[in-house]
Amino acid sequence: MAVVPNERCASVEELRSGATSETLFLLAEHDGHLAGSGIAGRSDLAGQGFVAPRVLPASRRRGVGTVLLRELCAHVEQLGFERAGSDVDDDGSLRFAQRFGFEEVDRQVEQVRTIGTEPWPEAPDGLSFTTIADRPELFERVYHEVALEAFRDFALDTPLDVSFEDWKREWVSWPEGSFVALAGDEVVGVAGLIRDEDRLDRAENSLTAVRRDWRRRGLASTLKRMVLAWAAERGIREVYTWTQRGNDAMRAVNEQLGYVTRTVSIRVRGSLPLRT
Repeated sequence: MAVVPNERCASVEELRSGATSETLFLLAEHDGHLAGSGIAGRSDLAGQGFVAPRVLPASRRRGVGTVLLRELCAHVEQLGFERAGSDVDDDGSLRFAQRFGFEEVDRQVEQVRTIGTEPWPEAPDGLSFTTIADRPELFERVYHEVALEAFRDFALDTPLDVSFEDWKREWVSWPEGSFVALAGDEVVGVAGLIRDEDRLDRAENSLTAVRRDWRRRGLASTLKRMVLAWAAERGIREVYTWTQRGNDAMRAVNEQLGYVTRTVSIRVRGSLPLRT
């Protein structure tokens, strides 16, 4: 939270429940004081691991980040991966990553929406809407009928590889705020929020996806406006989301709804073993 204050931090409970046998958590101390932390494991991007070293500002330029990165990459290599990915948020972090052979492969754009008085949108003709809390049996159907298709269409240089177990752990964490669009009994769209346990007035958009044959009809906008109206009723004052550099369509939808760009994060990838 100190290193990346604009992003939600997973709660301790979320970290524990989301961890698998492939996840490594590290804590770094320097001269008896907390200096940083790190997480590594299998990435949602196919065929690679992820590493996330974090060093507190007061402990930088002392070799802490280097030690963390080496340990995290060694763990990913032990998992059998020949590549590791990460995200950096400033030029200094990018230069640090480049020293070890990481190169920029994509950019993620963070868009933020201040919540005010948010009217509920009218449901388009032929569609009905519900939440996963009200219809829990739709949880798995959303994954198979909408999410998998959306993952294949993400504007990424490497495809997403999200199993149903990953979906259960990470992608829908607030059933009451996860809205599903139905055409008869067919699942055609989804949008929701991820709760921020540390800032109860803030939440992150979870997956917003519409089935291909229902796109370009305003459904994504309707779903997001439902999410914003629901958030307003619960005292949430800020919602933010991340889109890939090539996802112009979703970014345009967000802009039409009043989202503004706050930050840009750089996605990097490097080969293993780590360059010495």
